[in-house]
Amino acid sequence: MPRINTTRLQRYFLTGVLTILPIWLTWIVFTFVLQGLTYLSAPWINGVLAPLAEALPSVFGWLSKPLVQSAIGIVMSLLFILATGVFATRVVGQRVLRIFEGWLSRVPLAQTVYGSSKQLLEALRTKPDGTQRVVLINFPSAEMKTVGLVTRVMRDEMTGEELAAVYVPTTPNPTSGYLEIVPVSQLTPTDWTVDQAMSFIISGGAKGPDTIRFARGGDRLE
Repeated sequence: MPRINTTRLQRYFLTGVLTILPIWLTWIVFTFVLQGLTYLSAPWINGVLAPLAEALPSVFGWLSKPLVQSAIGIVMSLLFILATGVFATRVVGQRVLRIFEGWLSRVPLAQTVYGSSKQLLEALRTKPDGTQRVVLINFPSAEMKTVGLVTRVMRDEMTGEELAAVYVPTTPNPTSGYLEIVPVSQLTPTDWTVDQAMSFIISGGAKGPDTIRFARGGDRLE
């Protein structure tokens, strides 16, 4: 009976896990997005395509297949999102959005969620005043740094010192994280874009620059 090389099996197993894990995570994300897009267009499919397939099965019977309906749902949802973007850039669309937001402001919980998420997305699209968007902060200790996104700059009401609200995403899921209030003087600026910072965070640091500015100006590394 041949002897089993446990070291080689462990190496193969670890290689298999490292190969499957990013594929699995990508599949989870795409499945979540595709299911959401299909759910968005489900009323249109059930109200139009399904009755059409039942009325003329010889011609439109193929529309009743789940795979076909999912593909049509995804295409319809993407077209809807694109049309919404075009509509929102027009004067009429902006007026309609203001009316909708005015109505939504009367619903306390909905306004909190909608308003906060909208402000966060708008903040990440624009450069904050007085500092860079992507920075490094001392976290969780003074000897360590982490990547953060500056969402706004404010002042201490007692001293007048500039403070930055910094969102610190977690790895590999950047939708969860921490909110830190850090003095602007303690921020280490970077020349990264938000996309580069997200790639660095999601990949656990595997995808990033070869050099990084770790120390602030005037700091002296021991």
